[in-house]
Amino acid sequence: MKVVQINSTCGAGSTGKICVAVSRLLTQAGVENYILYTLGNSSYDKGRKYSDNKYIMLQAAKARIFGNCGFNSKRATRRLIASLESIKPHIIHIHNIHSHDCDLEMLFRYLKTQKVKLFWTFHDCWSFTGYCHYFTMADCSRWENGCGNCPSRSRHSLLIDRSAELFGKKKELFAGLDMTVITPSAWLGELAGRSFFGNYPIKVINNGIDLSVFRPRERDMRAVLGVEDKFLIMGCSFDWDRRKGIDVFASLAQRLGDGFAIVLVGTNEGLDKSLPENIISIHRTADQEELSRIYSAADLFVNPTREENYPTVNMEALACGTPVLTFNTGGSAEILGKDCGLAVERGDVDALEREIRRIEREAPFSREACRAHAESFDMNKRFKEYVDLYLKGEEGEVNE
Repeated sequence: MKVVQINSTCGAGSTGKICVAVSRLLTQAGVENYILYTLGNSSYDKGRKYSDNKYIMLQAAKARIFGNCGFNSKRATRRLIASLESIKPHIIHIHNIHSHDCDLEMLFRYLKTQKVKLFWTFHDCWSFTGYCHYFTMADCSRWENGCGNCPSRSRHSLLIDRSAELFGKKKELFAGLDMTVITPSAWLGELAGRSFFGNYPIKVINNGIDLSVFRPRERDMRAVLGVEDKFLIMGCSFDWDRRKGIDVFASLAQRLGDGFAIVLVGTNEGLDKSLPENIISIHRTADQEELSRIYSAADLFVNPTREENYPTVNMEALACGTPVLTFNTGGSAEILGKDCGLAVERGDVDALEREIRRIEREAPFSREACRAHAESFDMNKRFKEYVDLYLKGEEGEVNE
């Protein structure tokens, strides 16, 4: 059996790390496998880069002007298909292919001529919309009927709204395949079932993390940050914006008193200028070990995300023994157990503040309960489900 994973990155970002973790499990099982990718450079020996960064940036600009994301990058797609022809895989696992590195029409018309089993992990909603990765903040349900008159069009096209056209193309191209859809969250699985993918088997496989890295550590970072006597709230993102709730933290910093401190990881100099002075800003950590020390130092991890699938940061915090308070967005609340966190209504900052004060006052969650719940996030167990699914797919036994 030969397995090929296709993703925008290899070893970088959440999806790239998932691909490498799955690849290593396949290698341990003696299965020949490769990761075909386009962005950045990877030293991983199973990675095969099929395009260059300059070309991808050009395609991104063209897509932004003409509004045809997913239907350009023909040269890259020819190279992708050539790689598939050379490897001749039995199984192809698609992850993210919306980083301007693939012409969907070329790729899927080719795949329909091949006797190959397909798996596609949806890491967001892009596969069944005209444009959007998420549509929660736009309160849009047009994807259920065909898109068009896109309320988020200006983010995707400078000239015309092609969302209905692209939706129709995707619906036609993604039909008639020997394919299983995988989603990291039950929330996204339910949406996929309501979309034009509803006739395919849909399997939920939660993401996982490295529990040897993300684990409870000494809380010495409290002294480093100068917050030994305060209730420390942590937030972490590497693309902070309103979607991720940066404005919510700014509001909490004004509302909470001197007994509280907020530390945000993943910020930058530009963002620092807009943050209240009483927020501790950390642009990046030296490594994941340092990040786990900050998680361990926090009394509460707050994730006020407004659009989300299955956030890795929630898992990382719990694995370090820190309870999580989040907006009930996407699959964010699915990660929590009753003894290690809770969710409030999306956008309700008043409720968020109330719960922060209650948690500080009552301490209802233990670090031991958080870590115990996090044992289910073991990436080797979670991603072995992919390997098991491949084997079933080879035998023709994949079921919903």
